[in-house]
Formats: sequence, C-alpha cells, structure tokens
Amino acid sequence: MDKVIATCAQAIADISDGATLAVGGFGLNGIPHDLIAALLQHGATDLVTVSNNCGVDGWGLGALLDRKRIRRTTGSYVGENREFERQYLSGELEVELVPQGTLAERLRAGGCGIPAFYTPAGVGTPVADGGLPWRYAADGSVAVASPPKETRRFGDREYVLEYGIVCDYALVRATIGDRHGNLVFAKATRNFNPLCAMAGRITIAEVEELVEPGTIAPENVHLPGIFVQRVVPVGAAGKRIERVTTRARGES
Repeated sequence: MDKVIATCAQAIADISDGATLAVGGFGLNGIPHDLIAALLQHGATDLVTVSNNCGVDGWGLGALLDRKRIRRTTGSYVGENREFERQYLSGELEVELVPQGTLAERLRAGGCGIPAFYTPAGVGTPVADGGLPWRYAADGSVAVASPPKETRRFGDREYVLEYGIVCDYALVRATIGDRHGNLVFAKATRNFNPLCAMAGRITIAEVEELVEPGTIAPENVHLPGIFVQRVVPVGAAGKRIERVTTRARGES
C-alpha cells in the first residue's frame, strides 16, 4: 500500500515516447512542475497531453513545448504562450480545443468508466459540426480538421456526444498526500487536478507535504488513493504565477 517514490525522476522513468498524459493545474496554479521538469530531463518525446492549457513560455508544459516534446495537445485555453501559437500556426503542433466544462466532464467520465455522454455545450457551432483546425499545413491551409460529432435530441433540446478521456499517465500536484495516495488540494489547486488524476491509468502525484495514513480525516480527502499509483514528496518551493497584479502598499 505504500506508494511513495523517492524522486520525481524515478516516478516518471517508465513514461515512453508517444505516451498520453493528463496534466493537472489551471494556468500555472497547481501544476505538477517538479514532475514536468523531471520529464523534460528524462527525454520522452512525441507526447500527447491533455490539460486546461499548455503552460507559458519556458515553464510548466511550456518547457516541454519549447523542446518540441509535445506532438498533440487537448485543452481549453491557449493564451500566454507565444511558442504554442507559433508551433500551432506553422503546423508543428496539433491542437484540439474543447469547451472548459466539457473538458472537465470528459476527464471525469474517463475516470469513472463512462465511455461517452451528451452535453448541450457546442451544439450549433463548429465544436459539434466539425471543421475546427486541429493542425495546419506549412502553407497555412488546414491539414487536419475536427470531424462532425453525433448529435441527438432529448425533449426539446439538442445535445452533442462527447467521449470520456483516459490517458496512459496523469501528473498532478497536491498540497497534502499520505502514503496510500489520498490527496488534499488547497484552495484553487483543486481545479483540474482531481479530474486529471482520475483519468490516468497510472497517476503520479507530487505532494508538498507527505503524512502518514490516517492523518487526513476521511471527510477531508479530496481524491481517494484508489486513483493514485505513485506519490512523490517535493516540498512547496518553486511555484509561480502568470502575472503579478498587486500594487504597492499605500497606493489607492
């Protein structure tokens, strides 16, 4: 039952080229930056990622993107990253954009063993009708476009069929974790982390504070250890935010 791995390098050592990864966090909040850094050093390439966004230039998933380690990504937000834009528009990166709530539910569904579900989000748009550019050609034409999706009417409303997401691995970050893999996420870090953890066949959690089993009250567990296969204690250092927007004390 003890799922603790000593280092991030050991925890991600079996991630191979072409692996699919669900990566937790929202922007740079709650991202597993220690595991991502270890993966960068590990050298795996041709990766397929599923994450709310792809980090920023030089940090988070953006560090993997800078080294051209990511072949395809599924996400909801693509701002804050110039290299992402360049690779996408030049045809070097395949991108599937998904409405944020739909992405969250696709991850949750995959983790719960639900193969597909119907949602009203995207009906009557290219999300359902197809034609969104997933990958461009070097000349700027669309090389790969999204296919049309199945729709169905329930009552007086149209819905689109979306598929659950299951990945080879999930990389997440938690504030507290015990040796059995039970996790607690502080405040806004409880964003995509639990959902991504559920969607991984092998889920690796970096935790800021490692505690013994039984320390976390059952009612305070945000993600049960059944969804987590490896736990790595990393401490709380090294976290970043996208932009500092505070003002100096005394300013009105």
